[in-house]
Amino acid sequence: MCLLALAGAAQTPQERQAIQQISRAAATMKTMQADFVQTKHLRMLGEKMVSRGRMCYQQSDKLRWEYTKPYAYTFILNGNSVMMSKGGHRDVVDVNRNKVFREIARMMMSSVVGTCLTDSKNFKVSMTVDKQTYTATLLPQKKDMKAMFTRIVLVFNRKTSVVSKVTMHEKNGDRTEITLDNVRTGAAVSPTEFTIK
Repeated sequence: MCLLALAGAAQTPQERQAIQQISRAAATMKTMQADFVQTKHLRMLGEKMVSRGRMCYQQSDKLRWEYTKPYAYTFILNGNSVMMSKGGHRDVVDVNRNKVFREIARMMMSSVVGTCLTDSKNFKVSMTVDKQTYTATLLPQKKDMKAMFTRIVLVFNRKTSVVSKVTMHEKNGDRTEITLDNVRTGAAVSPTEFTIK
């Protein structure tokens, strides 16, 4: 609650209520599964690259992010370990020993469940509320994150308080949009989804 108070110091009651609702949903969400479409907009080339895949989350530190088209690539976060798999090649990284991976893992996890909204140390948050969605704009506060992103925009389904879209605006003008579809929460997820070998 202290973090909520800090994050919401300059926010309207409606914005604070939205953040509290999303935070409550994140705290009670045991699992989440979804399909995703990721669109990378390349400013210099005027092109976009589209990839598809699926994700699984299990409270509080397990995430599987798996690309299936146009290539196969899997990113698994399980506690302090990250595994990346492409083709027959696998890498396992201890996130405590690699600052970049620690930031990437933390960002991915906090975006999926919305906990970044109360992370006033790392982000300045502003909210807009309409009939169907809550939209949070996160401005990075730490040097490492500022070097990568100018802002991150999260869109939440107002009825479920679950994230439906993430847009990361990069320093170089590129942006990555991730849209989640077929979102399912609370269903059992096999432990093998998060196995790191």
